[in-house]
Amino acid sequence: MSSPAISGGTSLFTGFTRLCKGLAVVLVGGHIILQILPSSVDYLALIPARTIPFAWNLITAGYVEQSVHQVIISAIGLLFIGKLLEPIWGSREFLKFIFVVNFLTSLCVFVTAISLYYITMQENYLYMPISGFHGVLSGFLVGIKQIIPDQELSLLKIKAKWLPSLSVLLSIVVSFFTEEPAKYLPTLIFGTYMSWIYLRYLQKNPETKHRGDPSDEFAFSTFFPEFLRPVIDPIASIFHRMLCGRTATSDEARGYTLGGAPLPGSHPVEASRRRERGARALEERLAADLLATGGKEEELKKDAVENV
Repeated sequence: MSSPAISGGTSLFTGFTRLCKGLAVVLVGGHIILQILPSSVDYLALIPARTIPFAWNLITAGYVEQSVHQVIISAIGLLFIGKLLEPIWGSREFLKFIFVVNFLTSLCVFVTAISLYYITMQENYLYMPISGFHGVLSGFLVGIKQIIPDQELSLLKIKAKWLPSLSVLLSIVVSFFTEEPAKYLPTLIFGTYMSWIYLRYLQKNPETKHRGDPSDEFAFSTFFPEFLRPVIDPIASIFHRMLCGRTATSDEARGYTLGGAPLPGSHPVEASRRRERGARALEERLAADLLATGGKEEELKKDAVENV
């Protein structure tokens, strides 16, 4: 009669999606390959000096973990965060997010490594094997910030909207006390930024057929404390015009505005509704987990009474 109690106590560890389970297997399998064939790191990890002939490592590097603790953290983070994001975004969009963020992050890391080599003339930036899923994990935190920004995390006593910023800040602080921070720090920073670029400007809303999240609550300055935003906003506006100036003009030309008023989906209100739907989906999932746990506890009590 102990099995119901075990299953009730492990309800937190259920409900993982098939896609996330499959990707977790890929991460574990990639680590096993490196352990069996250590030389495969030269072909799977991102080594800037070899990226030109081995361009596929811009994709494979994100799915190869070089240490046991990294693959454990990545697999657990993928399963638990994916359980929240995938039902809201959909499996196809969730997989697309992972692929795009991973590729853009690897591309930025490659350019950064080449730049650091020319600045410092240190060859270790060219031959350092860089890999890991932590860039996408940091991108998941941006997704949480977008969907449930005001959800308070009971353990940390902070709102979800600060998770990406705290992750980057903590990584920068830790980098001062670790060797070769270039192996992970650029990946974390670019993973956070590229995921925001994707969600802000590129992600397609299947309901409205428009792209991005133009709401003020998801602006780049919201990653920083409020007293810094007057300084960040002017700088961010420059990159905003560079990234979507033409897109905004073309949207107006195609009729995304009518009489000066944005059509449904292109207004920040639609983004707020999207976040509300995400918050409701989270509440429904939590309620379902609580009901499942309560139901199993009732079954356990009934079994105990019958045995008596």
